[in-house]
Amino acid sequence: MKNNSYNLEKLGFDKWFHSNVDSESLEGLRIARVIAVYKNSYTINNGENDVLAELVGKIIYSAASPMDYPAVGDWVIANFYDANTFSIIHAILPRKSLLKRKTPGKNIDFQLIAANIDVAFIIQSLDENFNLRRLERYLVMINASNIRPIVLLSKSDLLTYEEVVSRIGEIQKIMPRLHVQPFSNKNASGLNNVKDLLNPGQTYCLLGSSGVGKTTLLNNLIGKSKFKTKTVREKDRKGRHATTVRQLIRLDGGAMVVDTPGMRELGNFSVETGLDETFAEIIKLSDKCQFNDCTHVNEKGCAVLNAIADGQLPENRYRNYIKMNKESIYHEMSYLEKRQKDKQFGKFCKTVMAHKKNRL
Repeated sequence: MKNNSYNLEKLGFDKWFHSNVDSESLEGLRIARVIAVYKNSYTINNGENDVLAELVGKIIYSAASPMDYPAVGDWVIANFYDANTFSIIHAILPRKSLLKRKTPGKNIDFQLIAANIDVAFIIQSLDENFNLRRLERYLVMINASNIRPIVLLSKSDLLTYEEVVSRIGEIQKIMPRLHVQPFSNKNASGLNNVKDLLNPGQTYCLLGSSGVGKTTLLNNLIGKSKFKTKTVREKDRKGRHATTVRQLIRLDGGAMVVDTPGMRELGNFSVETGLDETFAEIIKLSDKCQFNDCTHVNEKGCAVLNAIADGQLPENRYRNYIKMNKESIYHEMSYLEKRQKDKQFGKFCKTVMAHKKNRL
């Protein structure tokens, strides 16, 4: 292997990735990590330099969905040219984790956020942005991706100590095992605690709505104002996108952080494991339902509905679970139907091309 193993390890290439590399596939090629994703190109790093990259035609023409394209954080096999100033990506290595969501709008497909993430920081600000139901949506997405979630509560300077503790209690009442850390970009309170969560060789992802302080936090972690920030609109208290490109930033301490644009829509599908883990108490209650196929909507003997009636389960948490479960099932059915139509269209095109070829 031509790569400098030590430098690759500093980029996060651990034993798991070593064990999932086919040495024969590296014939004349090198391993690199995707640092940034643009519309038609990438920046990758081979342990030595950041290099502009494009995809080999085989990947483009054989891709059946967005999941077949590289995401920021992916490990790839590439050829390097012109003294390491340009490269061609030939393949994507197996992923340890893949953070994805439904594409915004009516289109039913996956949108890749980042790959090979170890820990996802969900950032909610302690103002109008604080929302337990939105937090549950993030947790479903993260838990479905085999990634450890940590909640960071920004703008702690807006509340008293007692009020901050109360907010943390609201989260841990329904998700007791979740790590929650408050901090303030304004007065630096709690920032050292956030920094203590970062380990060398690990990859982290910043998730949250626009305006919660993701980019400002990143600048504080770097130690300088490297990335532009934008203020929250006074009119509706909504944030404006400061980050427009998903990119992996390497910190001096050896950790890596993926900064992502703010998410206003957070649709999920194919997230059964994420729902089960995020709403574990509902899944546990469902084992006690009278009927095995209980939908927890209006059946007699439903342990979930009984728990709501007894005050053991918050009704708004239950409603969010039902809503996301229905949404996930609907989106998955629509996605499978779309894939079937795409497959049929592909067969049709091949038939037409074969017919034309026979006529020549």
